Amino acid sequence: MSWRIDDLAREADVTVDTIRFYQREGLIPPSVRVGRTKQYDVEHLERLHQIRDLQGRRFSLAAIKALLTSDRQDLVDGIFAGEGSLSYSLGELVERSGVSAETTARLRSIGLLRDPAEFGRAAYDATDLDMLRATAELRRLSLPDDILVELASIYVDGVETMQKQVLDLFSGQRGPAWDPQELAVFQSQAASAAGQLLPLVTRIVEYVHLRTLQRLTLGVIDRADDDGDEP
Repeated sequence: MSWRIDDLAREADVTVDTIRFYQREGLIPPSVRVGRTKQYDVEHLERLHQIRDLQGRRFSLAAIKALLTSDRQDLVDGIFAGEGSLSYSLGELVERSGVSAETTARLRSIGLLRDPAEFGRAAYDATDLDMLRATAELRRLSLPDDILVELASIYVDGVETMQKQVLDLFSGQRGPAWDPQELAVFQSQAASAAGQLLPLVTRIVEYVHLRTLQRLTLGVIDRADDDGDEP
């Protein structure tokens, strides 16, 4: 099945100018000349639907291009699956979360609440709002702002380091010495299963976090008891 550009525009519910703009930006493949006309097929229609879906989830055009042209599409789909369509400005985040503008600014300065453009987004979303609401709950549990910010800073630095090591592992720069072909197969399989891998790895991380905290807390208690027993 194929269409001329005006027919494709009607099928996709966009304007002809929009299709031409997407072509200039490299978001959709070039048309195919058939005789004197340029023809578009199902691939073009599907790509237009994908663009609309990603725009509805508040991805920027630059991010959409990167996502659609990635040779790791399975990995992209797995990591970015579930990104919602709700969007908020910074002011709306502050208002809805109950966290003060000053504390929010401090959380931004340490890299906890990052600019959405770093994730290819045009605005903040429900995930950002949920994080700030959790911060507000911690504050209501009598954690001072200075402690909250320092706690967040510890986790931001720690997770950044850990995730870089994980990416090094999956890229073959860390861990076993891979045969190039075996590494390519492994990366392809991991990319296609990314959506399933992520929640499972998250469960392992949560387990390690809990058990490590329990173990270290008991160590602090034991040391305090030993100090108290000294004559």
